[in-house]
Order: sequence, then structure tokens, then C-alpha cells
Amino acid sequence: MLTIYPASAADYPTIQQIAHTTWPTTFGEILSPVQIEYMLDWMYSLPALQEQVEKKGHRFLLAKEEKEGLGFLSYQLFYQGNPVTKIHKIYVLPTTQGKGVGKHLLELTSEIALEAKNTTLTLNVNRYNKAIEFYKKIGFEIIGQENIDVGQGFLMEDYIL
Repeated sequence: MLTIYPASAADYPTIQQIAHTTWPTTFGEILSPVQIEYMLDWMYSLPALQEQVEKKGHRFLLAKEEKEGLGFLSYQLFYQGNPVTKIHKIYVLPTTQGKGVGKHLLELTSEIALEAKNTTLTLNVNRYNKAIEFYKKIGFEIIGQENIDVGQGFLMEDYIL
């Protein structure tokens, strides 16, 4: 049975494992192995996760079946002081994709946003990521694009949805 709950610091190893399992499949044809390794460390090291939660106000939801982590989503309410919920990350294990886990994570985030009186959900997605079709299917629309310098000469080339 699928359960989704707010992640705590004790769940960081599971979040890291999901990220390290998902990224090579998701970005292997888009980014170099060096960039994938750099970005995994930049976003998913223990200090990076602690900073996201403790200083930036990100919240993580973790999806599990039995004791196995299947996916996670991180979000931030009132992004940049507006009634906007920013989805910073959403990843589901490749073996679990297509089984509704991502949709459930997004639905729960939408409910949390509405309870907080946020009126908009937004996220960025790599312009070459196949997940764009998933986001469109559930109602997101491309409203812009941006390139984000993440250091070491690497860019995130994203659509804004």
C-alpha cells in the first residue's frame, strides 16, 4: 500500500538513494556524467538537504510502499513571498514510473498548497526531459524558460511550468 508522508532528517538517506537511482536514467541522455555527479552532490549531499529544509523552507514528501522508498517531492509554500507553491524536485524510481506515484505526490502537494491559500503551483523541468509530457497531461502548461547557472560551467536549461 502506498503511503506518502512529510519526510524528516531520518529520511534523507532514502531521498539520496532515490535521487542517485533516478538521475542517471532521467538525465543520462541529456547531461554528461560529470554534470550529473556534480548536481547530485550539489543538491543531495547531507549539508545541501539540511540547508534546503532548515534555511530555504523546502519541505519533502516521501512516497513508500511497505518500507521501500519509491519517490519524493520537495516544495516551498509562498515562494518569493507570493501565494505560489514552488515544486523544487519530484523524482520517482524508474521501475515505479507510470504507476501513479508522481501523480499522488503532486495531488497531495496541491491539497497542501490550497490549505495554505496558495493559488498557483509552479515547477521547472529540463527542456529535454521526457517528463514534460507527464506534466502537460496532468494540467501544467509551459509559461516560459530560463537558464540557471549552477556553477562549474554547468547550466540548467529549463521550462517554467
